[in-house]
Amino acid sequence: MRLAAAANEAYAASLAVSELLGCQQCGGGRGQDEELGIRIPRPLGHGPSRFIPEKEILQVGSEDAQMHALFADSFAALGRLDNITLVMVFHPQYLESFLKTQHYLLQMDGPLPLHYRHYIGIMAAARHQCSYLVNLHVNDFLHVGGDPKWLNGLENAPQKLQNLGELNKVLAHRPWLITKEHIEGLLKAEEHSWSLAELVHAVVLLTHYHSLASFTFGCGISPEIHCDGGHTFRPPSVSNYCICDITNGNHNVDEMQVNSAGNISVSDSFFEVEALMEKMKQLQECRDEEEASQEEMASRFEIEKRESMLVFSSDDDEVTPARDVSRHFEDTSYGYKDFSRHGMHVPTFRVQDYCWEDHGYSLVNRLYPDVGQLIDEKFHIAYNLTYNTMAMHKDVDTSMLRRAIWNYIHCMFGIRYDDYDYGEINQLLDRSFKVYIKTVVCTPEKVTKRMYDSFWRQFKHSEKVHVNLLLIEARMQAELLYALRAITRYMT
Repeated sequence: MRLAAAANEAYAASLAVSELLGCQQCGGGRGQDEELGIRIPRPLGHGPSRFIPEKEILQVGSEDAQMHALFADSFAALGRLDNITLVMVFHPQYLESFLKTQHYLLQMDGPLPLHYRHYIGIMAAARHQCSYLVNLHVNDFLHVGGDPKWLNGLENAPQKLQNLGELNKVLAHRPWLITKEHIEGLLKAEEHSWSLAELVHAVVLLTHYHSLASFTFGCGISPEIHCDGGHTFRPPSVSNYCICDITNGNHNVDEMQVNSAGNISVSDSFFEVEALMEKMKQLQECRDEEEASQEEMASRFEIEKRESMLVFSSDDDEVTPARDVSRHFEDTSYGYKDFSRHGMHVPTFRVQDYCWEDHGYSLVNRLYPDVGQLIDEKFHIAYNLTYNTMAMHKDVDTSMLRRAIWNYIHCMFGIRYDDYDYGEINQLLDRSFKVYIKTVVCTPEKVTKRMYDSFWRQFKHSEKVHVNLLLIEARMQAELLYALRAITRYMT
């Protein structure tokens, strides 16, 4: 009850601010704050996401009982109702699991002190230049008593955290390169050594925030109003409508009309959905008729892995990190590289030899109790989540499509499932979708609204958010598999 009360108080406070900012045309007054000399910030964006129209995102105060409870829990745990939560709530079942896991990682009993946890979150988010997450965790780090000097740069943090920088770098951009030597270097660093339990906690935090950076960029999450880039004190430019139109998000009507003019016709995108439905039907019929040999399956995986290296965006330019973000990590030039470029070869990671269910899960649970269970639940919810819909179609079995997306991401990381026919991926995922997937997963800081708009044009925004949940969980599992396998090899 106290959680709900806290959320209600916050909502009431936001309404009070709205009333304070009301204009004369709507019956509100603005005189008091002007007389007092108070500068009140207004949001720069048009809601929680730059990619999703604000009117399509659930508004606080219009949620049902389940969502209200989720908002209350989020507010009580974080002290805020952030934009990530407001976009994830398209899928309440997943959001509940996500919030529970994140709360446990950041605030419940565990091997690492609280300020270390937030600092590791800053380090992880900074690798992808995600100022949104960096700003949030800078505030949280200071709130739990973190030393402000550490925020001047990684070189000002304890040597123990500096030593984690190499693992953070490789895990974020080229996890297939992680070896047991990386693990040994952290566990045998004399007075700066990590314990196994601390290292597992750190690895889970790093993978969590690398993946959350992918979601932040993939869904175009807007800066929070209290953070840099989220507000302005300049008065809005007003013409032909009142100030309340701006605060209500009605000022982008012209912008929406301009954007829609350049879109492909509705009929073309409709036929894309119908073609995808037909391909799914044909693939199911082929599955029922014949099964490829193991040799053919292995060959198709290698073909798909090679082809995934040729997928890149025309916007694929280097992004120079801002100083306020780059100071939290070293070697700013180190980024994603396809693992067969420049003659570099990495053996295929066979899930049959080391998998999350049989190996990773038990290792995490043994060294950091209960976290393996929470992560496993989150993986399963994201992978199995379905409303049996595809765009305008209902009663659709989407399992084939969801598996293709998940396995394509793992394929990009060199991870192979022996029982999966990788020939299905090219049938189900078109090039624009592959570009979006690869960018969100490998170089999320390069995601653009054009990429988001260009795939699945007839699908709902909730379905595109669902895709992002699959992307971030598949990415997190891939990173965990490489890191946990290296830890297992060190232990044995």
